[in-house]
Amino acid sequence: MDNRADVREFLMSRRARLTPEQAGLPAGAGRRVAGLRRSEVAMLADVSVEYYSKLERGAIAGVSAAVLEAVARALQLDDTERAHLFDLARAADGIPVSGRPRRRSVKSPAARPSLHWALEAFSGGVAVVRNAQSDVIAFNALGRAFYSPLIGDGGRTPNFARFQFLDPASRDFYPDWDLFADMCVAVMRAEAGRDPHNRALQDLVGELSTQSETFRTLWAAHNVRTHGAGTKRFRHPLVGDLTLAYEEFAITAEPGHVLLVYTAEPGSPSAERLQLLASWGAESGAGREVVTP
Repeated sequence: MDNRADVREFLMSRRARLTPEQAGLPAGAGRRVAGLRRSEVAMLADVSVEYYSKLERGAIAGVSAAVLEAVARALQLDDTERAHLFDLARAADGIPVSGRPRRRSVKSPAARPSLHWALEAFSGGVAVVRNAQSDVIAFNALGRAFYSPLIGDGGRTPNFARFQFLDPASRDFYPDWDLFADMCVAVMRAEAGRDPHNRALQDLVGELSTQSETFRTLWAAHNVRTHGAGTKRFRHPLVGDLTLAYEEFAITAEPGHVLLVYTAEPGSPSAERLQLLASWGAESGAGREVVTP
């Protein structure tokens, strides 16, 4: 796969953000850029300047794991950035993620009853399943009530990224909108590196790039991250402010799909508001429905 532009822009962006002081090098006088020079990265990675320049032009196919590790150390990549660099190298070599073809289900995973049984087992928290292109394909009952602003009228498959950048309601739902926007795009970048042949993700990137200047700017930054675990703030139109902890779990039966679970600290105001939201969902009939991408 010709992903030389992605490789070039990723390496250049990582080099530009790393100062000589951070790398343990003297800054010197007359520097025209704030970041490291190619020669400095080459020295830190113990490769020739010519060889590193070739890598930064995007010619990463066939590069050994040892060299990739050396470059990752030189650029002080974190675990997610390092994994992204290796994903880009695998894509350039034509090697599928995990070294084997990704299994594609004939049916949508949302049509599998056992998935919904598992979601409903999370009765005290919000549970949703998303795919690599940010489509939300299944909810538990509380998840459907919680994400009612995202779901809207149900005219199309809910999508985290479209909601973030194209729906004004996201500004109210996410008090930390700028942080959420950066996280959303960085997760998408990581997904694109893992599966560069995902046409649906490519189409989504094209759609958002044409309609959102903020998305274009964030996408061009080449930042990557995994969702993992943490805490987020929300402002729900029915119950108000919520602070929820989240955990992300890979669904091994469906490569590229993850389960997101949001919970509140027991006894906290957020926990009480989640209970109110669950009661509203039960009374209004906003229970589980199968969502097909």
